[in-house]
Amino acid sequence: AFSLIFLKKNLPCHSQRLRSESVRCWSNIPFITVPLSRAHGKSFAHRSELKHAKRIVVKLGSAVVTRGDECGLALGRLASIVEQVSMLQNQGREMMIVTSGAVAFGKQRLRHEILLSQSVRQALHSGQSQLKDMAIPVLEARACAAAGQSGLMALYEAMFTQYSICAAQILVTNLDFHDEQKRRNLNGTLHELLRMNIVPIINTNDAVVPPPEPNSDLQGVNVISVKDNDSLAARLAVEMKTDLLIVLSDVEGLFDSPPGSDDAKLIDIFYPGDQQSVTFGTKSRVGMGGMEAKVKAALWALQGGTSVVIANGTHPKISGHVITDIVEGKKVGTFFSEVKPAGPTVEQQAEMARAGGRTLAALQPEQRAEIIYRLADLLTDQREEILLANKKDLEEAENKGRLALPLLKRLSLSTSKLNSLAIGLRQIAASSQDSVGRVIRRTRIAKDLDLEQVTVPIGVLLVIFESRPDCLPQVSALAIASGNGLLLKGGKEASHSNQILHHLTQEALSIHGVRDAVQLVNTREEVEDLCRLDKLIDLIIPRGSSQLVRNIQKAAKGIPVMGHSEGICHVYVDTDASVEKVTRITRDSKCEYPAACNALETLLIHRDLLRTPLFDQIIDMLRVEQVKIHAGPKFASYLTFSPSEVKSLRTEYGDLECCIEVVDSVQEAVEHIHKYGSSHTDVIITENEKTAEFFLQHVDSACVFWNASTRFSDGYRFGLGAEVGISTSRIHARGPVGIEGLLTTKWLLRGNNHVVSDFSEHGTMKYLHESLPLPQRNAN
Repeated sequence: AFSLIFLKKNLPCHSQRLRSESVRCWSNIPFITVPLSRAHGKSFAHRSELKHAKRIVVKLGSAVVTRGDECGLALGRLASIVEQVSMLQNQGREMMIVTSGAVAFGKQRLRHEILLSQSVRQALHSGQSQLKDMAIPVLEARACAAAGQSGLMALYEAMFTQYSICAAQILVTNLDFHDEQKRRNLNGTLHELLRMNIVPIINTNDAVVPPPEPNSDLQGVNVISVKDNDSLAARLAVEMKTDLLIVLSDVEGLFDSPPGSDDAKLIDIFYPGDQQSVTFGTKSRVGMGGMEAKVKAALWALQGGTSVVIANGTHPKISGHVITDIVEGKKVGTFFSEVKPAGPTVEQQAEMARAGGRTLAALQPEQRAEIIYRLADLLTDQREEILLANKKDLEEAENKGRLALPLLKRLSLSTSKLNSLAIGLRQIAASSQDSVGRVIRRTRIAKDLDLEQVTVPIGVLLVIFESRPDCLPQVSALAIASGNGLLLKGGKEASHSNQILHHLTQEALSIHGVRDAVQLVNTREEVEDLCRLDKLIDLIIPRGSSQLVRNIQKAAKGIPVMGHSEGICHVYVDTDASVEKVTRITRDSKCEYPAACNALETLLIHRDLLRTPLFDQIIDMLRVEQVKIHAGPKFASYLTFSPSEVKSLRTEYGDLECCIEVVDSVQEAVEHIHKYGSSHTDVIITENEKTAEFFLQHVDSACVFWNASTRFSDGYRFGLGAEVGISTSRIHARGPVGIEGLLTTKWLLRGNNHVVSDFSEHGTMKYLHESLPLPQRNAN
């Protein structure tokens, strides 16, 4: 593996001042298809800005290009890299490759030739028995480079041809950069190749390269000797005024302790000044450079105005998209930046939340309740400040025109909303007295050996929510009551509201010294990057659109996601339904808050009700409420002139729209719900108790109601105080998730010198497995 790198902890990092450079002049390429622009002369400050990079150098280390046995090229890996470079080139970017591998490829070819030659000679003179004793002489690196360069380039040409892209080879040495005329010639050649949409493939001319010089030149920022392809890539990146340098090696990036050790953590962002606290190990398993060379070259390029990312180009799970992921701004490898964030990183916030959550769980139940009561008081006492911040969010959203009316309603806070929030929080505080540490099972395993199962917090929760600032105090209160650490990622459209609400939450937490238990993520972390923190986050709870939930479920790797991707709720109107109940329940389910996930989306009507006064009243009510009707296939077949036919029976409208479909029986209604529903909330309206019970028992959804609006599917209305969301999953929590859904259990075994061997066939003890009574719960 490449060299180990150690960053000594608790040492200060010094950001360096950004250097302003002359404006860069790009080649005038007419086929640009993506917006690529930035302030020239400065490196990018954040990963999210890397998508604006136009001119990119990709440096491929020897360990990336060659196989693990060092006998030939890693063809599959190389083909994947070429595919990614071609994709970016065809987007209108200017791609350059600095490649290693010529020495290793030539070494493999020369070894083969020597073995072949020796085997022929020995077969002629000594017989086959002595082939195994053949010794291969030490191969000189320059000869290996000369033998491997042409084959390596031929391979690149063949691969790029598959994407209709032309590649050109350029061999350079350190002397080419010291000669001003040669530098100008090289610069001109590269610019001309880029102008013609050709990918330059650059390598040190190792067949004639002189011995490497001392490292003294690396101390400055104006000169860097070309001793290996790391320094070559950095030199070219600065010479060509490149936006981004991607250095691919066989480690994930830089670590704060030996990679592979128990405490090793990948350094997400590396700042100038950190190199003073770094100890470097050995060099690469192949090639000339090590991690020390990479870091020094990266810092030199960074100071020259080029952003740098060091990442793993050999990992089979990520090598197929590592380059494109970096350019898209995803958290891959180590990003070199001159701008240090004002606050902690999200990883540090997660660690703070875990430590704070453990302290929170250790508090007395009355202390946790006191924090929540304090937060409820702050919501009403500071309402003017909260509403002022919310007004800023609303004005910005309206000016930018980026939110639809239903989302603007979700974003809006009011005095009545804050009062309702405070009431809900007090309910949570009152019901949380015995939530953590409650004994739910006791068993006497044997004499003096008692087992208990008790409730404990899940750990660190990540809650991602859109356009719902009222979600922040609700979720915070539930996390506090259940003793969980909490990371909150709100939508930028509610940033002002979220800031003030988080400040009040931390103020309430401070009364018992657990301020850090609830963290608001303010950095530019992409949701997908947060979903990869499987070692820091125990549960993800998305609150927002179905698209957001689906994206999170897809992105989460190794972290369970609690929630629902869609709220396709049904109301079935049976033949024995009451006219008054049908119109009231249907109106409330669809029109009271159409953007909610528990709003009616499909109205199922028994066939016998068509062309009856009840059916006419339903249609008239929907028209009065200005609900747009979409006809299901079966319903449309009964009508001469039908409304627009539904495109899909699995549609969550989230607005004043709904689908009407006809069924022949309650059994068919159940089958329709199972086929097209989302297992969220489904309702039957009927006066027939037998039919209702059949519906209640057979519909497999999180919430199933009889003669009640779908809108009752809510933690506050269920008496849970609030909810972190509604879960449609089959395990753990289902339906509106309150405090109970944020707890798991652990087992406590109290013994007295017990060992398993005592219970063997010839042992002295026997298992009892007696159920013991549970301790009395707190009646308050």
